[in-house]
Amino acid sequence: MSSVTAVVCIPTFRRPDWLARTLGSVLEQKTDFCFAVVVVDNDAGGQEGAARARAMFANAGIETRVVVESAQGNCHAINRAFGTALAQFPEAQHFLMIDDDEMALPGWLQAMVDMAKREKADIVGGPVIRQFDVPVPDSLAQHQLFVSIEGETRAIDQIHGSGNCLIGRHVFDKMPKPPFDVRYNFLGGGDMDFFTRCKQAGFATWWCAEAVVHEFVPADRVTARFLMRRSIRTGSINYVVDRTHLSAPAAWAKNGVSLVLGAARSLGLVLRGSSLVSASHPLLVSVGRVMASLGFLPQPYKAEASAKPPTG
Repeated sequence: MSSVTAVVCIPTFRRPDWLARTLGSVLEQKTDFCFAVVVVDNDAGGQEGAARARAMFANAGIETRVVVESAQGNCHAINRAFGTALAQFPEAQHFLMIDDDEMALPGWLQAMVDMAKREKADIVGGPVIRQFDVPVPDSLAQHQLFVSIEGETRAIDQIHGSGNCLIGRHVFDKMPKPPFDVRYNFLGGGDMDFFTRCKQAGFATWWCAEAVVHEFVPADRVTARFLMRRSIRTGSINYVVDRTHLSAPAAWAKNGVSLVLGAARSLGLVLRGSSLVSASHPLLVSVGRVMASLGFLPQPYKAEASAKPPTG
């Protein structure tokens, strides 16, 4: 068998049916190079995702690995996925990630790797297009939380999410270990922090408009309650990332500017006829920043052993 060029990493937590959809889309990718797939199940008690992955891999015809990460938290799972891929496939140079609520469109993997090779990109990101499980009004579909980077293929400053990304081996070699800061385990935003540090380290990031994945959005993620709480959490993540890289006075000053601009932007959206849920986003992001600076941090990814999986 030819050596593996790229490895697709998929962390999962208590969503075996969703994982099966994601895996199916990855296994159907057509490429002119060999690739492998690594699945990390972060539910050590249940391991339904691991069982589903092993069953689907039985006749996959490619190199695969399924591991269980007992330390709860999305950064633990992501670090285990990339760590396993790096160690198990030393010849591979490109490491991709896709979430277990996403589906890769045909040509996704080839486009990402081609971009990395052609542009000598250290990091590549691509569009995440939301598909809603229930009908939603256009005003809600255009909520800022559902908006991805848009536009043509080009060099960009950085990406912010790991749901559709490629990272070169040399990036992991040069970045501190572990790559994703486990302090973000239950808050989220470890990917934003990682890519911010990559930008500061001088790594080149490219946007590949042709490498598309779809993210499936269930009904409970389009409620006013969920979206408003998610806006607050976005602000909390932004503050924690800023506080990691800025002095306390600078971060507090940014909070003050954010509150003024957030209130003005929300008011402007209301006056232009936006829904209250969408219009509240800029202000709630600012509120989230202030709450985080006072020590109040949401923990949506922390789940009890018997709890349902978190949904955001």
